[in-house]
Amino acid sequence: MCHGKNGALRRSFMRFEWQNIGREGLGSRLAPVCLLAAGLAVALAVSTAPARAADLADLLRQDLENAALTTGALNDSAAVPVSPSNGLAQGGASITSIRIGDHGSQTRFVMELSDSASADYRVFTLSDPYRVVIDIKGVPFNLVEEPARKGVGLVSGYRYGRFQADTYRVVIDTGQPVAVSRDFVLDPQAGFGRRIVLDLAPTDLATFAARAGTPESEKAAAAEAAQEMAAVSAVPVSPPASRLERRRVVVIDAGHGGVDPGTHGRSGVQEKDVVLTFAKRLGDTLRSSGRYDVYLTRDSDMFLPLRRRVAIARQHKADLFISIHADSIQKPTVRGMSVYTLSETASDKEAAALARKENQSDLIAGLDLQGESPEVTGILIDLAQRETKNYASRFAKSVVDYASQNTATLDPAHRFAGFVVLKAPDVPSVLIELGFLTNSQDEKQLTSPAWHSKMALSLSRAVDRYFGDRMAEGPN
Repeated sequence: MCHGKNGALRRSFMRFEWQNIGREGLGSRLAPVCLLAAGLAVALAVSTAPARAADLADLLRQDLENAALTTGALNDSAAVPVSPSNGLAQGGASITSIRIGDHGSQTRFVMELSDSASADYRVFTLSDPYRVVIDIKGVPFNLVEEPARKGVGLVSGYRYGRFQADTYRVVIDTGQPVAVSRDFVLDPQAGFGRRIVLDLAPTDLATFAARAGTPESEKAAAAEAAQEMAAVSAVPVSPPASRLERRRVVVIDAGHGGVDPGTHGRSGVQEKDVVLTFAKRLGDTLRSSGRYDVYLTRDSDMFLPLRRRVAIARQHKADLFISIHADSIQKPTVRGMSVYTLSETASDKEAAALARKENQSDLIAGLDLQGESPEVTGILIDLAQRETKNYASRFAKSVVDYASQNTATLDPAHRFAGFVVLKAPDVPSVLIELGFLTNSQDEKQLTSPAWHSKMALSLSRAVDRYFGDRMAEGPN
């Protein structure tokens, strides 16, 4: 629509537009007039009132984005077809802003790209929960300002980030079944970059169910991952003798990543960034001892499915798997580190709730897990050797003993629940919550390089004691 908060000229066009659009089918004729009026208003503002030019320019941008709502369809000059690209970001191409508008019967979701960015994207919907997913090839996020994530219209929230090596993903949460009634691209105009525009409208459950689902290309990738996981599961555990002939292998898993940010701190810091920084520090500390081969499940801001994290540990024939996280809670006074090991029965309500939250990471990133094969599900959900869990518990005790000397811990600090990421059947695995980003003291520590160094040294000593104790017991 033609916004009219700046000047009688624009207000008059707005009134005329709304009186006629939808009643007499005059939208396609009015849109160019409306846009011309907006352009004249901006030109006049620039020449007579510089202080208002930016404000009016923003209105023009809104008018361009809302043109489809008033016309029913875009003019050929305003819309361009989506054409395949090579998926590479050229000339610093990036996504520069995200905006959401509530237009009554529809909600508009707009992503603005730099002028050089191509708009090679796909859109699909998923259920349980209701989500709209946008994948963009080769164009990273470079937002000037962190957008407000409050719910608008049909959008209850959204998140974005790197999903694969050359793919960036936006996941839009909706509280009800929705349909993407229209998606299109606006060419760069009036100093604003190319825009990908989605119109979301309510729909019934049957219609949503008929349209929802993972694209065939992603299903193929998921099938390949499932086969990989099944193949990894078939790899026999290294016999004791062969393990003595090599250095111990430690796999460090930085939780979340990419489109899955994890929790947020009081200052806005994201869990995915904090834990990646610490994971790298811990890895460096362990390597410096010369006693361990260390691998990270991810060393950049990239999403990694839970099943893939488990597979990586087994592929490297890990002797120990450490998953690093940071916690959050509504009570800002709660603080302290905790260590979790696998159990089908949670130690307490809080542990069970945390496991449910962490196990939803794949859903948060827009994955459809309904098609998991029984083989993969069995690996992720059912298999956990009693001996492996016992070793994990022993390591958890060492972590608490050493870490408690340098940081606050929960009481009890060692807890257990059914974390998917801990379910490698033959790799002792623990999940460490470094502290609470919702607590000011913990957040200060978790963002301190000095604290990272101190805590990494504590955990490395716990690793030393764990393997020292196992060596003393004989070949293993």
